[in-house]
Amino acid sequence: MRRKQCEITNRAEVDAVLRRCRVGRLATCGVDGYPYITPVNYVYHNGAIYFHCARAGEKLDNLKRDSRVCFEVDIPLAYLGLDYYGDNPESCGVTQFYHCVVIRGRAEIVRDIEDKTAALNALVASHEPDGRKFQKITSETKALALCEVVAVRIERISGKRELAQKKNDEEKRSLSSFLEQRNWSGDVEAAELITGDDK
Repeated sequence: MRRKQCEITNRAEVDAVLRRCRVGRLATCGVDGYPYITPVNYVYHNGAIYFHCARAGEKLDNLKRDSRVCFEVDIPLAYLGLDYYGDNPESCGVTQFYHCVVIRGRAEIVRDIEDKTAALNALVASHEPDGRKFQKITSETKALALCEVVAVRIERISGKRELAQKKNDEEKRSLSSFLEQRNWSGDVEAAELITGDDK
């Protein structure tokens, strides 16, 4: 990673980003040689990425032909726009604060029924608010045969965040104060993370 100060080096923090997100982008190798990217609902479960899909389609054809995939998730935080710079806005200074994770790995269709049902139940549980109860999927569930479950086995993983790491402490405090007062979506979380004041 070129900007080492932006790298998330703590694996637990990388895992926390994966657990927090609900939708990721899967890149497969297309038959025409172009990357093919699709958004997928997923769950990070037992050290792998799991998603379900129809039993036929372009991404499934791609990963059957070449199991190498790239998977990405991100959490956008505050956007720092021209409003921060006052009367003399610096267009090159605008930025988006965020967390992201990029995975390189190999995808495989989950054939074991116990693994498939466990992954689907974990997927549903991760999307249900406040741990709401739901009817568990079992080997007897009729819809089980209508979908495929794919596991992305992680070979390489990296995390990155943009939280004003290049700014000095005074600039960080000023930026944090601005974001807290502005209070747009993502501003308060970014402000706390920028100054290290995690309330």
